[in-house]
Amino acid sequence: MESGKTRLIESVPILIGSIILCNLAGLLGTLVTTTGPGSWYDMLVKPSFNPPSWVFGPAWTLLYILMGISLYLVLMEWREGTEVRIPLTMFGIQLVLNALWSFLFFGLQSPAAGLAGILILWAFIVATIVTFFRVSRPAAFLLIPYLAWVSFASLLNYAIFTLNP
Repeated sequence: MESGKTRLIESVPILIGSIILCNLAGLLGTLVTTTGPGSWYDMLVKPSFNPPSWVFGPAWTLLYILMGISLYLVLMEWREGTEVRIPLTMFGIQLVLNALWSFLFFGLQSPAAGLAGILILWAFIVATIVTFFRVSRPAAFLLIPYLAWVSFASLLNYAIFTLNP
């Protein structure tokens, strides 16, 4: 039987790996994200509720950390023998869709493609929360700020889409 200390030592790399994995999705999106002066994004008409650019980095970093902790909690349930294939599949799909949004919106310079992508992402975040809730309620609750932010980002994306025909 494993001691609590042994389990903790073994689980720390899983926690760190989960957080890094989620942050890598965000990092991947930055490859095509340009928002500075003179950029395509800078030239777009934006709604009055568009946050300052400096908000996005810290907000997403915190959300990726929460996502990583959430993933870790589900992985710990898997180590205990709980069936988590569907929740992990939902998480994986939403993580890929998360990274894909930057390529749709910024890479293709298309608010329309970004809007389609973010709405699909939103649905998969909800599916992830529902399936995580069945495995670990804390894991599901950790994803609520992510859902809230993506809901706001969806509204922002829609506004940019409508303001820039």
